[in-house]
Amino acid sequence: MLKSLKNHPFAVETHFKSSIVFTFAIPKEQLEKFIPECLELDLFKDKWAFIAVAMVQTKDLRPKGFPKFMRNNFFLIGYRVFVRYTNNKGKRLRGLYILKSETDSLKMTFKGNIFTHYNYTTTDIKIKEVGEELNIYSKKSNFNIKVNKSDNQVEIPIKSPFENWKEARRFAGPLPFTFTYNEITKEVLIIQGVLTNWKPKPLKVESFYFQFLEDLQLENCVLANCFIIENVPYQWKKAKKEVWE
Repeated sequence: MLKSLKNHPFAVETHFKSSIVFTFAIPKEQLEKFIPECLELDLFKDKWAFIAVAMVQTKDLRPKGFPKFMRNNFFLIGYRVFVRYTNNKGKRLRGLYILKSETDSLKMTFKGNIFTHYNYTTTDIKIKEVGEELNIYSKKSNFNIKVNKSDNQVEIPIKSPFENWKEARRFAGPLPFTFTYNEITKEVLIIQGVLTNWKPKPLKVESFYFQFLEDLQLENCVLANCFIIENVPYQWKKAKKEVWE
């Protein structure tokens, strides 16, 4: 019974006050060891694989259809690999494989680890916003990002494998599915996210540092893009499970 609770047994809805996503391009050979056998890397030009760091301010998160007094507000951080999965019907699904999840809420850590396999840990999150300048950082997790939200023309990062923002936006998202895998039972858990009004805005990145990425000891890791979306509803459907063949 307790094990089945972790398999996303019900739909969840929330509101993204904002979601900032840093996407890093890494030669595919560097990431192959981080994903399970049932998944394959989602590649660009058959060379580049990707890790995204999503920093999300959530509002009113609760089981879908439940009253608003059960809502919760907190900050979420996810480190995810871009992947593909071919399901039992032969359909190829684009999505994410989560390497690490963090939140500034003890309640979310507790409940998230009951109802998901994302292995949440609790950390400190500080947000400073002055005009269009936004600084998000954590002493415990040792990350620090500074971005500019102005409407001025933003150039794509110098070392990005994408030639322009249009190409980056078309490839990078949204990726609707998240996958987990049980190596013993060969069961794949498929969680579909539903995002409406997806209008990503490029951000000018002033600086960034993520200790978690440093600990992965990746070579030739470059910033591919950075987008923000704001004030959009979001939901995760009840998970589906199948045996990988």
